[in-house]
Amino acid sequence: MSTSPASPNPTAAVLVIGNEILSGRTKDANLPHIAEKLAGIGVRLREARVVPDIEEEIIAALDALRGRYGYVFTTGGIGPTHDDITSACVAKAFGVPLERNAEAVARLERHYGDPSKLNEARLRMANIPAGASLIDNPISAAPGFRIGNVFVMAGVPNIMQAMLDGVLPQLEGGPDLHARTVACELAEGQIAADLGALQDRYADLEIGSYPYFRNGFFGVSLVLRGTDEARVVAATEELAGLVLRLGGTPNVTVGTKG
Repeated sequence: MSTSPASPNPTAAVLVIGNEILSGRTKDANLPHIAEKLAGIGVRLREARVVPDIEEEIIAALDALRGRYGYVFTTGGIGPTHDDITSACVAKAFGVPLERNAEAVARLERHYGDPSKLNEARLRMANIPAGASLIDNPISAAPGFRIGNVFVMAGVPNIMQAMLDGVLPQLEGGPDLHARTVACELAEGQIAADLGALQDRYADLEIGSYPYFRNGFFGVSLVLRGTDEARVVAATEELAGLVLRLGGTPNVTVGTKG
C-alpha cells in the first residue's frame, strides 16, 4: 500500500541506474547517504533497486516504485553521453515530452562561460521532461529535476549529495525515529526464541538481529527502532535483562552502532 508524501509515516524508494553498478566496476555510495538523510527527517526508505541502462527496465522500475511510495529518488544517467538515458525514460514514464529547458541551458552557459565549450553533448544535460522543476547543482551546474513524486539526481556522489541537500527542505517528513542497540557476545541461536517473543510484545517497533565477528569473537547487535521513544527504551531494558539472564553482557548504545 502506498503512502503519500504528506502521510504521517512518509516512505521512499531509491532507484540506482547504471551498468557500472551492476558490473561491480563502481561501488554505490549514494544509497546509504540517502537512507541516512531521509531517516533524519522521518522518511522511511522502504525499497532500493538497481537497474541497467535499458529503457524498458528503467521505466518499469520507476512506474512500480512511484505508485507504491511517497517519494522516489533516482541516481545516475543524467550526463552528456549516449548511455545517459534517465531523463528520456522519466519523460516516457510520465507521458510528457523531453524538452530543452531554457533555465537549464542558462545555468550551463553561466557555468562554462566560453560558448565553444557548451557543445551539443553538454546541452543534452538541459533536456528535461516538460513540467518538471529543476534541482540545483552547485558543483557542476547541470541540474537534476523533480516531476511528480520523483527526484532525479546525478550518480556522482558529491554532486548527488549537494542536490539532495537542496531537496530535503522540500520534503514532508514524519515523526523522529528513535533507535537503541544492545550488543552482546551471544550467538543468534541462543537468543532467537526470546527475541521473537519480545518482538511480539512490541509489535509497534522494529527489532533486528545483526551477527558479527570481531576480535576473534562472535556476537550480535540487536537494534530496536520506533517512533515512540518510551517504548523503545522499555523494550531495550527488557532486552538487556534478557541478555543478562542468558549469560551475556549487554552493551547498550543510543543509535544503531554497537
